[in-house]
Amino acid sequence: MTTAYALTIDLPQPLPSAIETLRAALAAEHMGIVSEVDVQATLKAKLGLDSHPQKLLGICSPKVAHSILSAEPDMGAMLPCGCGVAEARPGVTRVALQDPAVIAAATDNAAVHAACETATAALQRVVARLANGNEGTASTAANAS
Repeated sequence: MTTAYALTIDLPQPLPSAIETLRAALAAEHMGIVSEVDVQATLKAKLGLDSHPQKLLGICSPKVAHSILSAEPDMGAMLPCGCGVAEARPGVTRVALQDPAVIAAATDNAAVHAACETATAALQRVVARLANGNEGTASTAANAS
């Protein structure tokens, strides 16, 4: 499923395993997780709320980030791309990867648009790998989003 802002997929794995599966799929595209916020722990510590396991991840490709920042330095305010992972049902984790087109929509800079198109294509391949269960290898599957 795809929304106007994210590429999404449900993985039949608990959250920790799903994050490791995602990490491997991202690595195949020379991308990685550069930040991680434990939403469940934060909600408990700051608001006393119990929630299902969920994390916010910062996803980045150094090459894409460099291209965007070289073209328009203030776009750093929109990097890295966001990713939400949540295990709302036991053993099933939803992965929602921000579509870099959201970043591109904020500017008319052609170089930023080109870098974001590259990143979107890479994330579409990540989702296809996750859908096909071959997260660390090249996939010939069509766009799974």
